[in-house]
Amino acid sequence: MESKPKLVLFVCVGNSCRSQMAEGFGNYYGQGKVVAFSAGTAPSGRVHPLAVEAMRELGIDITRQSSKSVQEFDITQFDAVVSLCDARTDELCPATYMGVQEHWNIPDPIGLPMDEFRRVRGMIEERVRDLIQRLASDV
Repeated sequence: MESKPKLVLFVCVGNSCRSQMAEGFGNYYGQGKVVAFSAGTAPSGRVHPLAVEAMRELGIDITRQSSKSVQEFDITQFDAVVSLCDARTDELCPATYMGVQEHWNIPDPIGLPMDEFRRVRGMIEERVRDLIQRLASDV
């Protein structure tokens, strides 16, 4: 019997850079064992063009992703919720949430040069790959 994939929600403030890159990496490396989504506490309404370009450099297309509010999701349905900003997961998750909660304090590259987007991308990629490895071992 095939097990269902683990669901992960990546959250940041604007849902335009960090969480979008994490969603892209999550779905790319998750290979069906992990399915990633992203959301923002105050969504910007767009995916930042430099985040799209940074991911494109690695062959990952995030152009079909969109900026969404965390309010659009039932967080209790996720196996893991990860915040990539100042908001901690315990501020986002209801008391009944029983999944993995992680806080990755990743700097926001908005307004900075492309090299910062690449640096942040590298930080996110490493952590997403580690998370997927841990979650996939439970599948």
